[in-house]
Amino acid sequence: MSVYNTLCFLAAAAMLIAFINSKIGKMQTTIAITAGSLILSLLIIFAGHNGWFHLEDIASTQMGKINFEDFLLKGILGFLLFAGGLGIKLPHLKEQKWEITTLALGSTLFSTFFIGFSLWGICQLLGIQLDLIYCLLFGSLISPTDPIAVLAIVKKMNAPRRISTQIEGESLFNDGFGLVIFVTLFTVAFGNQTPTVLSVTQLFLQEAIGGIVYGFILGLIFHYLICSTNDHSMELLLTIGIPTAGYAFAEIIHVSGPLAMVVSGIMIGNWTRYIGFSKESEEHLDHFWELVDEFLNGLLFLLIGMTMLEFSFHQEDWILMAIAIPLVLLSRYLSVKLPYIGFSHYRQYNPMSVKILTWGGLRGGLALAMAMAVPAGVIVIPAKDIDVREIILVMTYSVVVFSILIQGSTITALIEKAKLWEKQNKH
Repeated sequence: MSVYNTLCFLAAAAMLIAFINSKIGKMQTTIAITAGSLILSLLIIFAGHNGWFHLEDIASTQMGKINFEDFLLKGILGFLLFAGGLGIKLPHLKEQKWEITTLALGSTLFSTFFIGFSLWGICQLLGIQLDLIYCLLFGSLISPTDPIAVLAIVKKMNAPRRISTQIEGESLFNDGFGLVIFVTLFTVAFGNQTPTVLSVTQLFLQEAIGGIVYGFILGLIFHYLICSTNDHSMELLLTIGIPTAGYAFAEIIHVSGPLAMVVSGIMIGNWTRYIGFSKESEEHLDHFWELVDEFLNGLLFLLIGMTMLEFSFHQEDWILMAIAIPLVLLSRYLSVKLPYIGFSHYRQYNPMSVKILTWGGLRGGLALAMAMAVPAGVIVIPAKDIDVREIILVMTYSVVVFSILIQGSTITALIEKAKLWEKQNKH
């Protein structure tokens, strides 16, 4: 069966789970799809181990054909981030610009190094010889909150505006910066040339600043193209050009495509929307991109659950998985709490802000895709043939699944408390 056919059947399975959940369940759609695919994966594995069916090898083979890294990082990520950028309200973003910048940049860097050095110290105590650079690499891919998971789950819960803006804005921008940090550390870990401070800084600036500038230019070009036509269908078709050719070209010129998509999405959503689109086209714009977002999210979250079929777990993996979840949560709490100590000197915040930003800092397919980009073959535990890729993958998977299923399904109570505080303090 071809990759295309596999994706078609997986998309159908995601839609079926979403449909069943809409009829009999009360879970958020993406959580339901992830849970459903996990249950399906476990049933396939259990049936295979008991010799009932021979689906495990077939399913594992078909999943192995899908390059998750390429599918997300070089494929649908552009669509999802552009759709996320379209929904951001620029006035709200401006009001929270310093908070979002600090969380997206400072907190991501702090978390990367906190997780990296802590994990390295824990591995030394356990006798696992995982080099510091690989621990930092894990820190860099797991530190950014995933905008796909965040926007899919938190946005629909109607959180207080200021908190919602911080969560959305931070996740969209720290995703881009997180990818840049990951690429930089990846080059240090696996590159052919010996890195220098100058080369690492240059790479970071080229990806980050270059991505923002390119996104602005891209948004500007498509703004004028959309404004030059009155054809409703053409206006929508032109928006598709940004996350397709626009995203692909970012890779060719070696700048951050994710950051470019966020910037151009914000421009189209806050500028072109009111100048280039008629009222009818504006509604079509929202409906069209909401549908694209829902469809691709459903497929992505199903793939996250089914990815389990590709793993082989060892005892050391289980230990590190159990360590990774509380370590990432602690890092997230500190990386949010410390900036808020400074923020609170200048503005009053909802007392639930830190808790919601900590518990709502979800990880998703983006972290998993970056983990899958780690090359195999760097052996850490020779006796069991465990390499760096396996360790990073299983730790990432445990954090992602915990994040989506547990954090995503229990954050509602925190948001309700925040909404109650907002209501009480209005009077």
